[in-house]
Amino acid sequence: MRRVGSIAAAVVIGSLVGAAPAGAHGLVGKQDLPIPTWLFGWAATVVLVVSFVGLAMLWPTPRLQVLRERTVARVPALVQPLCGALGVAGFAFVVYAGLSGVQDARVNILPTVVYVVFWVGTPIVSLAFGDVFRAFNPWRATGRAVGWLAQRLRGDALPDPLPYPARLGYWPAALGILAFVWVELAWGQRDDPSSLATAALVYVTLQLIGMSLFGVAAWSDRGDAFGVYFAMFARLSPIHWTEGQLRVRRPLSGAPGTPALPGLVALLCFMIGTTSFDGLTLGPAWSAVAPDLQGRFRDLGLSSVHATELVFTVGLLAGVAVILAFYRLGAWGIRSVGGDRSTDQLSRLFAHGLIPIALAYVIAHYFGLLAYQGQAMGYLLSDPLGRGWDLLGTADASIDYGWISASGVWYVQVVALVAGHVAGLTLAHDRALVTYDDAGAAARSQYWMLAVMISFTSLALWLLSAGA
Repeated sequence: MRRVGSIAAAVVIGSLVGAAPAGAHGLVGKQDLPIPTWLFGWAATVVLVVSFVGLAMLWPTPRLQVLRERTVARVPALVQPLCGALGVAGFAFVVYAGLSGVQDARVNILPTVVYVVFWVGTPIVSLAFGDVFRAFNPWRATGRAVGWLAQRLRGDALPDPLPYPARLGYWPAALGILAFVWVELAWGQRDDPSSLATAALVYVTLQLIGMSLFGVAAWSDRGDAFGVYFAMFARLSPIHWTEGQLRVRRPLSGAPGTPALPGLVALLCFMIGTTSFDGLTLGPAWSAVAPDLQGRFRDLGLSSVHATELVFTVGLLAGVAVILAFYRLGAWGIRSVGGDRSTDQLSRLFAHGLIPIALAYVIAHYFGLLAYQGQAMGYLLSDPLGRGWDLLGTADASIDYGWISASGVWYVQVVALVAGHVAGLTLAHDRALVTYDDAGAAARSQYWMLAVMISFTSLALWLLSAGA
């Protein structure tokens, strides 16, 4: 145990060198933080070290590897098609708003729905209530409806779907998430409602093609970027929706069952890396580099818009590469404990421990956006096309920036980060207990993972400070 303390202390010192400045992206304006920022960094690191030691001493046997669920309610068969129909109607409505409404992101409902409600709100809903997106998923519902109709019309003449290639794994979903974040951060037309609506229709078309080739179930579970993304977070939830049943389970216990397929590590590192890059773009480090890169690209003959897109593309890929390389370094270090598993095998084996960290990054980075801009739905629903309507009588509603203070937002962000990393440590420790012969070897295997967690925490705190 003394060795654990020595290694932990070294990691603390090393990681906090780069984490000294910490702030709070998402606060309204530039605000002084409630306590010195370096104290947040030390406090978060101490919590992780104490959690690591506590797991090593008080968690000697695996508790999460075997999924135990209890059915608490039966779900009528009619609920799923009704939810799917609502999802299709809602999707059609916001796409119509994007195509036909006023082309101003401030008054058209589509950008707020996509970037705030859908992208930020759904992960939090998935944590609290399970994978509810699966029931409302409009392209999944469309695929199921088309399949049902085709079966009734063609019957046995309908060809079976192709087997989903094992080598594809989660790669289609991983690349889909990377493409969406590129749209959000780099695309020059990301705020144009009609362009965003067109991109949504292109995405749906690709999903329907994938479902027609490999079947709705196989493609939804592996290839649908958003379906897979939200389902990952739902694995942390104590609520599990299955066909016709509502079940409850231990929090986090759904994560160990994540299939260790090709592309899993990339997907999770994309999730963390893209959010990290988004935070980086709000700080002075990016502001000092980006203009020079843009100038170099413009010297090559690119327009200002295309040069900016290329700069953000390079930065996005670099951010993802850093996260991916650092996690693989941790997996490589785990090999020092022994065994015949390769770095690739170990990185997949422990990848599910990144799920709560990815969610923590989402909450920490986007909570301010959801807390404030999410209120815009009050008046956007009353005038979704920006034409001066007042359908619900709320067109004059405004955003209340005082319902939570800047300090309150900061505390939410830090608590989310610490809780997410502790959850990640817990999942990794529990997996180590079934991977190695004894608890001592399991604890030693996690020295490197502790370093990864502390470094990710320090990175997140530094990124929050960059946005302040």
